[in-house]
Amino acid sequence: MDIGFIGLGVMGGPMALNLARAGTPLVIWNRSAITSDILGVPGVRLAASAADVFRQTRIVILMLANEAAVDSVLGRGTPDFSARVARHIIVQMGTMPPDYSRALEADIRAAGGSYVEAPVSGSRKPAEAGQLVAMLAGESAAVEEVRPLLRPMCMESFVCGQVPNALMMKLAVNLFLITMVTGLAEASHFADRHGLDMEQFRAVLDAGPMASNVSRVKLSKLVTRDFGVQASITDVLKNNRLVADAARTAGLASPLLDACYALYGETQEMGLGQSDMIAVVRALESRTDGARQAPKPTAQG
Repeated sequence: MDIGFIGLGVMGGPMALNLARAGTPLVIWNRSAITSDILGVPGVRLAASAADVFRQTRIVILMLANEAAVDSVLGRGTPDFSARVARHIIVQMGTMPPDYSRALEADIRAAGGSYVEAPVSGSRKPAEAGQLVAMLAGESAAVEEVRPLLRPMCMESFVCGQVPNALMMKLAVNLFLITMVTGLAEASHFADRHGLDMEQFRAVLDAGPMASNVSRVKLSKLVTRDFGVQASITDVLKNNRLVADAARTAGLASPLLDACYALYGETQEMGLGQSDMIAVVRALESRTDGARQAPKPTAQG
């Protein structure tokens, strides 16, 4: 059975490539030119349009940047929507607002289709290695049909119940990721500005109990000032906003997340939106330099 895959960007490209290399026949389409090696893999066909993907397949995976992109490829709000989603399983793997996902599921089911919410935890490197972690929500039959298809992309998958529980789980995971990497950037800034040997700083952290796959990768990038994108500032800012919105809706305090949101916003304003999230260190450096240059208050008396 051919599987549709729409959205072959930083994450979607390697995810689809892992599916294809595992022998899954794919019909693919992207809104911009496809730069992945996937077009040379046997069993992969390039569709003429998003609508063409739905005509050729029953299960369609979406790995798209935002709600507008999802609505566009589904034809949501147009007469094409029902024709595209009826008798299909739509697997939405991007990180979207939970309320949007809940409403999308209702529209797809009303049109005669099924919906599986399937966000993933991980950035480009885990996507390339097939080591993402998937969180699934939706009708049990659809979830169980989709779950085995994700194995070439995901080392683990967890069924979280009904929509939007998978996205809520993803937001909780993202809250930890964002605050952890931001703390790592601040620690790196602290070590650097105190003149410490940065390679030794990396070795100490890598050897200790706080080390993880994420810390090792991100710390290496911090030490070498490699801002090549794995998870961009723009994407992290978007995810930060989604978590903050969910916290506000539930009346939850999120002081660490709120501080991170300000820092990633400042980094974005520096023109670093397409740099990796560790470029947040630039906002920390800017704050330090600004504080040092600010005139000291004079005594009044």
